[in-house]
Amino acid sequence: MQVYLHSIAGIEDAILSMFISKRSWSRALEEHVFSVCSRALTRQGRLLRPGEGACTEEDYKEVTDWLERLCKWGWRHITLMRFIDMAITVEGLHRAGQDDWDSHARRFNNRIIRSSTRLSRFDYEMSSWYQDKILPTDLALKALGMEMPQEINVDGKTYVRAVNGYILKGMEEQKDVRRGLYMLSIPSTFLFKVDLTEWCHVYKERYAGGTANPEVKQCCEAIADQIESFIPMFNRDLFLKVQN
Repeated sequence: MQVYLHSIAGIEDAILSMFISKRSWSRALEEHVFSVCSRALTRQGRLLRPGEGACTEEDYKEVTDWLERLCKWGWRHITLMRFIDMAITVEGLHRAGQDDWDSHARRFNNRIIRSSTRLSRFDYEMSSWYQDKILPTDLALKALGMEMPQEINVDGKTYVRAVNGYILKGMEEQKDVRRGLYMLSIPSTFLFKVDLTEWCHVYKERYAGGTANPEVKQCCEAIADQIESFIPMFNRDLFLKVQN
């Protein structure tokens, strides 16, 4: 399993929301925030160090001060952090774990797209966490040198061999029938977007200290690592503190 944080967007807007709330906003300040952030952040939203790209020491200090203030107030005033969106791809989480992640679809505003078991075809694949832990019956019999018949007759009906079992003859290529034999250990890939406030809730539900599935915990912590690598202030202390 791998996770990929593509971008953190909306940081400028989240910063400006603080000034608007305190009625210290001006158009000149707004332009200044966007100008500084254009130098101190990459297009993907990663905070640069002084000397990286066009980022100066002054730019870095100003942006980090804004971000620290955002985190100081945002853990209680959670609307501030809703301006910040993150786009993430998860590659190869097992299907049952993806279903667990899917339970938070409302937190993502339904912005999640998954590998379809209807449109895709799976073999004896399984996520990395399950490898060497389980052995499908077909593979176990093969390891024992036992050959499964290509066809069997049950109650007067002929069934054709498929991955993990048999399918009624004539229906073996029907995708809606074929996926009925897929195991929950198959790897699933999905792309989702989540704002920072809602991510904090997901983290608290799925992090290493909770009771989630082990591979789901690994997924959650890997995402947390990447978010912090982009913006150090967006870290586990903040994720656990946000009131959401």
